[in-house]
Amino acid sequence: MELSGLTIMVVEDHDFQRRMTLRLLKDLGAGTLLEAANGREALSMLTDRGEPVDIILCDLDMPEMDGVEFISHLAINQLAQAVTVVSAMEVSILNTVETMARAYGLQVLGAIAKPLNLQELTNCLGRFQPRGNDHEAYVTRTEFNVEDLKRGLKEREFIAFFQPKVSFETGEVHGVEALVRWFRPGHGVISPFYFIHQMELEGLVTPLTEVLLTQTCGYLKAWARRGFLMTASVNISMHCLEDVSIADRLHDLVKESDCEPKQIILEVTETEVMIDVAKVLNVLARLRLKGFGLSIDDFGTGYSSLQQLSNVPFTELKIDQSFVKDSPTQPRHRTIIETSLDLARKLKLKTVAEGVETRAEWDLLKSLGCQQAQGYFIARPMPGHQMPEWIQMWQAPEEV
Repeated sequence: MELSGLTIMVVEDHDFQRRMTLRLLKDLGAGTLLEAANGREALSMLTDRGEPVDIILCDLDMPEMDGVEFISHLAINQLAQAVTVVSAMEVSILNTVETMARAYGLQVLGAIAKPLNLQELTNCLGRFQPRGNDHEAYVTRTEFNVEDLKRGLKEREFIAFFQPKVSFETGEVHGVEALVRWFRPGHGVISPFYFIHQMELEGLVTPLTEVLLTQTCGYLKAWARRGFLMTASVNISMHCLEDVSIADRLHDLVKESDCEPKQIILEVTETEVMIDVAKVLNVLARLRLKGFGLSIDDFGTGYSSLQQLSNVPFTELKIDQSFVKDSPTQPRHRTIIETSLDLARKLKLKTVAEGVETRAEWDLLKSLGCQQAQGYFIARPMPGHQMPEWIQMWQAPEEV
């Protein structure tokens, strides 16, 4: 990552630590550097500036306003693209703050323990991904009304992108996850983060799921004609699963698209609460009977993981990216991953690690026996027509 074009702010109440961090950033060739002695001062500077900075490095234990409150203000007011926590606090607190920042929608580059050193700082900054530096130049804050969403569905503005899932053991591409993007005329590409919840509230998430599944089946057939046979994962909202007719409708849709339900894995987000447990279990059981795979997504991030594994006929367990990130250097993350993989083996579930972003994470997860990987280390989400060419070019990391 070229740092000369970035604006970086250091928020640190200790004068010596702040000066040391600024000097290290200068040594790395950072561009515009800003500094503040506490959260309130930093927020005032950022608000007056009128545009977000690229990266903020901040302490947690500060006067006037602690780092936790400061980070929440950053995210809510969209004052920065990314944050790195620099603190002498214990690891469990740092992990919690990292998770909170991601939940707010911030890009989290990592947590660095004090005293700061050049190598750790370099590693963190190297993870920065500027907005618009890939296929998707996202719109960040836009209000939509129900008519906008209905028109988008009618005009086929919601498009499936696909992220590969590859085998740790062989390196082969076994499947993809379908991820929706809204190509809204005059507004660029809109991330699902900004419209999925509203679609659920407006009762439009089931039609969106059907659109996404139809597109996915179309690409599965096109890829098969070129010799690429694989499965596809499609996210399904708990709001869809409260409709007892959804199992038949999805089955009919897949068959009408000349695909088989066994080619489709429906990902159920584990953090979502089952409002009507009986209906949801009814639908999930019928989906399995019809041949669909079921994946428990974001495993370990909710409050009823084991209960859901006991009640629902899942076929796959996805390890959440919050545990994968920095797992080679975070013993707590590694322990959670090991426990999850052991549980999956005993329950005879396939395992997928999402959010794999580094070679170190790939090597660790492979050594622990995880079966499949998904994440930026392998590939970013891409349009369906690009998938065959990417598969032909893909090479798994060689053994060290």
